[in-house]
Amino acid sequence: MDGTCKEDQLLSFLFYQAVRDHKPVWMLEDMRTMETFHWEESARQQTYTPSEALLYAIVHDHRAYAQYLLNRYSDGALALPGKSFCCGPSSAPHLSMAVRYDRKDILALILQVAHRVPALSSYVNRGGCYHTEDGKTPLHLACELSRYEAVVTLLGNGASPRAEDHSGMTPLDLVLQQLRSSKANAGAKKLCLNSLLMFMPELRFKLKSSLEKDPQCWSKVLGEDKFNYLVGKTPAPLGLIAMQRVLSRLDPQEFPKSLDKLPIPASLKPLAQT
Repeated sequence: MDGTCKEDQLLSFLFYQAVRDHKPVWMLEDMRTMETFHWEESARQQTYTPSEALLYAIVHDHRAYAQYLLNRYSDGALALPGKSFCCGPSSAPHLSMAVRYDRKDILALILQVAHRVPALSSYVNRGGCYHTEDGKTPLHLACELSRYEAVVTLLGNGASPRAEDHSGMTPLDLVLQQLRSSKANAGAKKLCLNSLLMFMPELRFKLKSSLEKDPQCWSKVLGEDKFNYLVGKTPAPLGLIAMQRVLSRLDPQEFPKSLDKLPIPASLKPLAQT
């Protein structure tokens, strides 16, 4: 390995370490924009793009740096990172990373930018990398990880509960799988399920046939009333219908502030106050 490569690796490590240690934004930007000369290419190259820097800010929960990058570079900060990161051309790696690491504040900042930039109008519903996330949208990941607050935030900001991954699974399918496979964290999983149902008046999911084939098991998992609703034996409760209609009229760009004045379930009120 020649000296230039070693220098690049050292600079990259120092930048990574500085983000991890929550150094001031000005210092991080000085490091990020530091140019190194490559004799064999006769060009100067930056250590990291704003997009790559934002991924590190998300991982290490450096909120001030994430806010700076998103405000200063907007869609550039949410552009696809370099080839060293495994991202499909239509993925949303920053949003998925914020969900995976449970960075609620940075998640909200990303969604604000996505609403402002016309080119990012479909950002919240982009599928993840085929190799690592099997086409899951950020909402799929939030459901898979039982991140209840992220589920509500994404749904309120326009994430589709009917989106399918590469296996044809919807976020609802993933929650049902989680509920059946393990009793751990059952409360959060049920909150995710209830939230999905409030944002999807039309039920469409892959596991419906599985519910119909094994009603005894699924009734124990879900409760008889919810099971009957999911398989179409009974209509939606009036309270659920009312919430579906109210939520469908909220402006995604104002979510969750728009919840504050609504007669919403107590489980949603903490988000309205954030």
